[in-house]
Amino acid sequence: MAYRFQKIDSKHEIDLFHEFPFSIYKDYPKWIPPLRFEVENVFNPEKNSFFDGGTCERYLMYEGEKLVARFALMNHPEKDSALTPKMGGLGFLEMIDDQSVADEIIRFAKVWHKEHNYRAFRGPVNFGQNMNYWGLLVENFEEPPIYGMFYHPPYYKELIENTGAVKLDDHWSYKRDFAEPLPERFVRITDRVESRPDVTTRPIDMKNLERDAEYIRTIYNQAWQHQDISEREDEFTELTQEATQQMVQDLKRIMIPESVQLAFVNGEPASFSVSIPDLNEISAETGGKLNWWHIPKLMRFKKRVKHLRTMVFGTLPKYRKLGLEALVFVRGIQMTHEAAPTLEYLEGAWVSEKNWLMQRSLEALGCVHHKTHRTYRWDIE
Repeated sequence: MAYRFQKIDSKHEIDLFHEFPFSIYKDYPKWIPPLRFEVENVFNPEKNSFFDGGTCERYLMYEGEKLVARFALMNHPEKDSALTPKMGGLGFLEMIDDQSVADEIIRFAKVWHKEHNYRAFRGPVNFGQNMNYWGLLVENFEEPPIYGMFYHPPYYKELIENTGAVKLDDHWSYKRDFAEPLPERFVRITDRVESRPDVTTRPIDMKNLERDAEYIRTIYNQAWQHQDISEREDEFTELTQEATQQMVQDLKRIMIPESVQLAFVNGEPASFSVSIPDLNEISAETGGKLNWWHIPKLMRFKKRVKHLRTMVFGTLPKYRKLGLEALVFVRGIQMTHEAAPTLEYLEGAWVSEKNWLMQRSLEALGCVHHKTHRTYRWDIE
């Protein structure tokens, strides 16, 4: 079969990139398109700092005149060199159910990466922070995707693994129903921790967002650069001040303050947990678009939101094992449900299968592992 690859350059090709998945998922009612503007931000050098030193290209794949796949190829030599071996990336993959299509995508990706002096690549990945749009869904196709996480047809797994892909890592999503009472033991522990004179906790201050965002960024960069699971440090990417402030500005309209908790020790920012309303609930209603006439819907969203996603958390290394992680998590659940009683469940995504410390902590708090996203590796001969 003759396939043709078209590098995306025009507005029409960008439209096709976003429209193609609708043909793939027409028989998958649980699929929700990601917000188009957020995906476009990934590929915008003015919005994505990874273009400073990195390369990312999008492609459409045709069989004759028929569009059969879309994907992106990416690398950042400086950041990728932290991996052994240095690995580029394949992401935002969507394709018809045809093994020859999957095979040809991987062949093309190998040639592309070899031309960029790489001997391996991984995917599906994102050209940026790994908290969003990363991994292939391989478990639980019965529930809709939470904000920032992909849904995929079950057949993708077989097609990808038949290309010679080797499993690199699994990341688990955890779920907790708000109707479930918190374990009494943890409530007692958090009450005891918070009763210490040197410990205080509070929601994010909406009147001082930039200050609190900087607190969160500082904790995050230290916490994730120095992890208890040392092999997780390889994939750490420092969160910049610019990216943090942009994230806060993007989310402040829909943020539930009580779902962003900060803990302090002797006045020093020490631990945090950030959860946000599931924007996929909006995307499901708008087909992935967010135009000016959707703003009223967005403004009313907090009053009817059903799902919450835990985005990121962290504790300064010197304050670990004091119970601060449990404190911000428990207070977040308690205060957020009181502020937004329509909430049904919380989903915490992106816990590595290797991170047994986090798994134990979440399970002790009543969370259950209910989805798995897998990342694969391909070697180039």
